[in-house]
Amino acid sequence: MLTTEVLDTVGGLTSHLKSFAAKLPPVVHLSSLPSGVKPSFEAVDGYETIVSRARSQSAGTPYKSLNESLVSSLEAFEIGNLLGAVQPLLSALDHLERMQRDKEIEMGRTDEKRLKEYRTALHKVLPGNKPELDGAGQGM
Repeated sequence: MLTTEVLDTVGGLTSHLKSFAAKLPPVVHLSSLPSGVKPSFEAVDGYETIVSRARSQSAGTPYKSLNESLVSSLEAFEIGNLLGAVQPLLSALDHLERMQRDKEIEMGRTDEKRLKEYRTALHKVLPGNKPELDGAGQGM
């Protein structure tokens, strides 16, 4: 498994999260259950396929340490916990950066750019990350 393949995995999972986030209501009331809206069976199946493929390909590579984060993300995605699905992927990206910094893996400029793009996309998916709400709660 190469860094490019790991980033392909994160990109695929990010795409699923973006699709799911687009279906959520813009405002979630505190009285509603966080798992009230769940992804479709097909979306969960696609997410699970990506995670399973990554887990099988990462065996015996430096990337096997990312498996726990991928599984945590899958488990959260299955129940509709968007925040719980995004955070492990952000942790996996942090881990990839540490691995590169510690010279455990090689990462080219293209891969570095993709990593930053996925991090930005995941931050945009996080609940409460809406530009129209910037400054909200800071008074007049």
